[in-house]
Amino acid sequence: MSKTMQAIEITTPGGPDVLRPVTRDVPVPGHGQILIKLSYAGVNRPDALQRAGQYAPPPGASDLPGLEGAGEVAAIGPGVTRWRVGDRVCALLPGGGYAEYAVCHGDHALPVPDNMEMKQAACLPETFFTVYSNVVMRGGLQAGERFLVHGGSSGIGTTAIQLARSMGARVFTTAGSDEKCAACLELGAEVAVNYRDDDFVAVMKGAGGANLILDMVGGDYLPRNVKALADDGRLVQIAFLNGPKVELNFAQLMVRRLTITGSTLRPQSDLAKARIARALERDVWPKLASGQIAPVMDQEFALADAASAHARMESSAHIGKIVLRIG
Repeated sequence: MSKTMQAIEITTPGGPDVLRPVTRDVPVPGHGQILIKLSYAGVNRPDALQRAGQYAPPPGASDLPGLEGAGEVAAIGPGVTRWRVGDRVCALLPGGGYAEYAVCHGDHALPVPDNMEMKQAACLPETFFTVYSNVVMRGGLQAGERFLVHGGSSGIGTTAIQLARSMGARVFTTAGSDEKCAACLELGAEVAVNYRDDDFVAVMKGAGGANLILDMVGGDYLPRNVKALADDGRLVQIAFLNGPKVELNFAQLMVRRLTITGSTLRPQSDLAKARIARALERDVWPKLASGQIAPVMDQEFALADAASAHARMESSAHIGKIVLRIG
């Protein structure tokens, strides 16, 4: 195995053009870690935030962007018992996914589902860890409940629609075009609201209100989400594309017994991420293996063309997941 690798680094905070190819040393797995020879890496919104200087890697993590990928185990650090060199895995990464090799905690890797290509498997970790931990573990979604996810055509959205539908929930979503709304309906959404034309608050009130909302928009959506909730409803916030600050009348929370919560994935402890991984393997991986749910793929780019991948993501023209081809 070579001691050096090709990677993409953030040369300075800025737009997609600050992403440049570079040669780096292949990382060495520490205690409890594995080294993965990546075939594909997923491209996610947090990568763009890191590129813009707004989402710093946690202490000890690679400065390279990339929070998920799939490939083969290339080396094993001390204390790892589950994996062997050559195993096909996809993994949640603390960073460093835009490279030929990346290290991660061994408990944050999962086997590539049966009959799934590496390209698809690379799209699973960041999105499914995020959706499952927030919709199921934090949001407590139950069969029969009305679930609203904003941005239904995004990687998070397409995952949330399928997962919630597979659990027996009634799924509602918003998207920014008729084409995207149609894609959401095909994935199992009961209603897809084009937010440029219709008011999701009115739609949800007409359906009885949402029992659970998953939102990554924030800003002026926050008070509207509160209005769209049913009594005893829950709002889970996972990002703030429209900003984190807004005026909100908290009397509604008390009168209607509402819950507002949220999380980010990257800063959580290794143990917390390991628990999510085990729950995914138990509850979701069989559904992926059977084809009941599957990642929705948008477009792939070569590793050296990471800037174009970021430009596509930030255009919001994509439906589903964008990946970088590495191996």
